[in-house]
Amino acid sequence: MPFKTRENSAGERPSRRERYQSILKPLSIVFVAALLALVFAHLGSEVVEGDTRFFDMQLLRGAQSLRAAHPWLAEVMRDLSGLGSTTVLALFTVATTGYLALISARTSAFLVATSVISGSILVSVFKAAFGRLRPDAAYAELSVAGLSFPSGHASMSAIVFLTLGSLLASTHSRPVERIYILATAVLMTLLLGLSRIALGVHWAI
Repeated sequence: MPFKTRENSAGERPSRRERYQSILKPLSIVFVAALLALVFAHLGSEVVEGDTRFFDMQLLRGAQSLRAAHPWLAEVMRDLSGLGSTTVLALFTVATTGYLALISARTSAFLVATSVISGSILVSVFKAAFGRLRPDAAYAELSVAGLSFPSGHASMSAIVFLTLGSLLASTHSRPVERIYILATAVLMTLLLGLSRIALGVHWAI
């Protein structure tokens, strides 16, 4: 086994398993991206046709009732929502790209910056394309301007936190550590999306 390791490091051709893994990884990424695109397209179609309105209104009224019954909930949701603000996400992005550039990981820094910038542009384009207004201010905890679909907070938080989570997870070798980091990034994204619904500034779908 040690001899085989030395031969690999000296330039031995990768095994069949390694070749399959190198092919499957980008294919799995493309598959997941395509699946998410299909889900988004389906939701967008449902939103445009108004099929989600009954469900959205039920959750909107439910969130308003919960805030009235538990005043502390609104404060917690505002704090969570603040983590997905443009200022906070921009600070995370600038700090991360700056650090990656500092340690000469320029490719990673470029990918992070590109992902966030392109994601921001796409969100703006989709908002303009769908043109969905926010819920009536009477149901909201606070007044927010702009369009509602897709949620800028939720979308950009997903891009930033999942990108940073993936980068951080890649620096750890133990699967349990990687899973924990990625699960935390996913949880943060879900909580931010939930906070916007709970505050009544976004529809559930």
